[in-house]
Amino acid sequence: MRPRGIPVERIPSQVRPDLLAYLGRFITENKKRKIREVLQWRTRYITLVLEDIYQPQNASATLRTAEILGVQDVYIVENWNPYRLNPKVVMGASKWINLYRFRRADGQNTTRCMAYLREKGYRLVATSPYNPTWTSLDDIPLDRPLAFWFGSELEGLSDDALKHADGVLRLPMYGFTESYNISVSVGITLFTMVHRLHARDDLPWRLTPEEQEMLTLAWYIRILDRGDVLVRAFLKERGLWPLPDLRPQTEDAPEYDDAGQEAQRAFEE
Repeated sequence: MRPRGIPVERIPSQVRPDLLAYLGRFITENKKRKIREVLQWRTRYITLVLEDIYQPQNASATLRTAEILGVQDVYIVENWNPYRLNPKVVMGASKWINLYRFRRADGQNTTRCMAYLREKGYRLVATSPYNPTWTSLDDIPLDRPLAFWFGSELEGLSDDALKHADGVLRLPMYGFTESYNISVSVGITLFTMVHRLHARDDLPWRLTPEEQEMLTLAWYIRILDRGDVLVRAFLKERGLWPLPDLRPQTEDAPEYDDAGQEAQRAFEE
């Protein structure tokens, strides 16, 4: 997580409370209270994966839905179609979530993303009208974190995604049309699963206190016009800038797109 180039996860934990207090001087009490309220419902227990989404309005609508429902991380797989956001549709939602992109030129981004999420403990749930494992969202077990995969508007998920997922979800449909629009599918899925999570106090679906602290810091940096400058100045005074690179980037790690800025620039080009 690197809001405006600041590697939040590398800021020493003992310094974060003082840094939050310092940045908080420039943020209104209403905004700070709203952030605390939103954090209570944020989750990484459910995440969203979008593979080769073509239409910017669909890409933007799904991000907006994920943010509203408290899903913190969204993963983008770009084998064929570049991911683009329409600022008029996304309505600033990308500012509040973490957007990770797999887009290397070798075309193995689906496999790379699946391996990455499995290592994090996710059950991979593909969505397709065909050969379903589950035909109801209520049947999907909640014993592990869940990553829901959605494919391109015309062709759906790739063969690799369907073949290597842990199961396939078919949303209930009772008409002649073969499938929902992708933004509708995402909305139905996330709303239902988040509602199920909220009813389960026995599951660790909420962010940990440390995750909430780091996310608060990331949001403070984003909403302040010179948040990154303030952080660098604060850390320099304490002899902590530049921060040590304790966790080098692995070859298969995704790219972090802060607030979807690169995806929005692609829309404008």
